[in-house]
Amino acid sequence: MLILTCPYCGVAADETELACGGEAHLTRHGPGSSDDAFHGYLFSRKNPRGLHVERWRHVQGCGKWFHAARDTVTLQVFGTYPAQSHEPPEDIVRAIRRRHPEWTWKGAA
Repeated sequence: MLILTCPYCGVAADETELACGGEAHLTRHGPGSSDDAFHGYLFSRKNPRGLHVERWRHVQGCGKWFHAARDTVTLQVFGTYPAQSHEPPEDIVRAIRRRHPEWTWKGAA
């Protein structure tokens, strides 16, 4: 069973208390964007086997959204962090690189 710790209330919640919101760190396109950009935002998502950063909501707890970095094959959780963050914190990046040395954050230069 998948267990994620909510970074807001500190509760280690199993997946029955959470709701997955899909891929994290997407560029949101709304009014004023092109049809192609909006279509891409709505329907184009990565669903990789392995390392993935996702949005989760602590539905049965504090109700807040947060991000989780995890391996979808092994269910290893590298960490969770607030949804307002623009990138994973350095401690989570280090944890990921210990397991996946080739991994780079997409926002890195």
